[in-house]
Amino acid sequence: MEIKYLEQLQKNPIPYPNEKEFSGEIKGISESEITNLEQLYNNGNHFPKVLKELLYLAGKSCYVIDWGPCDTQEKLQEFVREVIQEENHIITRPFYVFDSTSGIYLFIYLDEGDNPVYHVMDPYEPDNSKWIKKWNKSIQQLVHDGVELVKEGLPPF
Repeated sequence: MEIKYLEQLQKNPIPYPNEKEFSGEIKGISESEITNLEQLYNNGNHFPKVLKELLYLAGKSCYVIDWGPCDTQEKLQEFVREVIQEENHIITRPFYVFDSTSGIYLFIYLDEGDNPVYHVMDPYEPDNSKWIKKWNKSIQQLVHDGVELVKEGLPPF
């Protein structure tokens, strides 16, 4: 797969190259696994390119993105969808969760183009008008900033 948006992550697959015991190397999933996820969560339509790149490069393990308590992409999607349902919220557009950190879930709408803006949702917010918030960073910016922070010896979040 040609990498267009996440070159910074591709060029820095290991956050701590001099570390012998823990490298934190990124691990991706195959294109066929991505196609399966597209079938499950986007009615067979292609994911935005930046999401496909993220999954291809680091869909199993990533030092700048946190999958939370889930060890597969499918488990992450189902976990968050269950939380949303339990809190009586509904997302009517196709979406994909790409980060689960401390009870805040980052996701993208799958119908917003190649490098869509990501959103933060708080499913425990009782006010339906406030539980989804739009941020001004794209997945590309989030990953780039995380890689740069790690290169400086800081946490990626």
